[in-house]
Amino acid sequence: MPAEHVYVPSMTPLMTAEDLLKPGVPERADLVRGVLVVHEPPGFRHGEITVRLTIALGTYVDTRQLGRVVAGDAGFKLQSDPDTVRGADIAFVSWERMPQKSPVEFPPLGPDLVVEVLSPGDRPGETLAKIADWLSAGTRLVWVIDPERRLARIYRQDGSESILGEADALEGEDILPGFTCKLGAVLETIVPAASDADRPIANGSGGAAGIPP
Repeated sequence: MPAEHVYVPSMTPLMTAEDLLKPGVPERADLVRGVLVVHEPPGFRHGEITVRLTIALGTYVDTRQLGRVVAGDAGFKLQSDPDTVRGADIAFVSWERMPQKSPVEFPPLGPDLVVEVLSPGDRPGETLAKIADWLSAGTRLVWVIDPERRLARIYRQDGSESILGEADALEGEDILPGFTCKLGAVLETIVPAASDADRPIANGSGGAAGIPP
């Protein structure tokens, strides 16, 4: 969830969710009480963690036909007049809450589960405001993954919160019963082990084999 910056090209009326879909609007942007808020592009680690968890959730949901999993800042309309549209790094919506075909526009609901992956520039106040918008719109569970601190904060619609360490598991609770994924596995940076054939071998000239000194 990259840092947010208010985008005010001129003194114009408040925008609507429909305006957000028009050409010329920055692609990575939320609409917060009618004001456009632009995101910086996320870093590589953010994308890697998001994909890893999207695969885990998507596989679990698809094999059990539980609903839809979306990623990549997919937007949801959480409030009207003035409009608020928030994008989620990952979101799950059950079939019961969205039985129709996937809409082109922003569905007017809060997903059952939202996952936000923090970026180094995220401000705590902005993050908490976004969580509050999700929960107020009907989202029942929010996972906030913090790669820098190697932990996750869990927020629930009933107001309860918890903190998970690397050895703990993200759980679907009553939204995705049976789903579990160790946080450390999500945060792990995978680097292939070098085989003997891949390791550079020093030659008589003082450089690696095949590389001029």
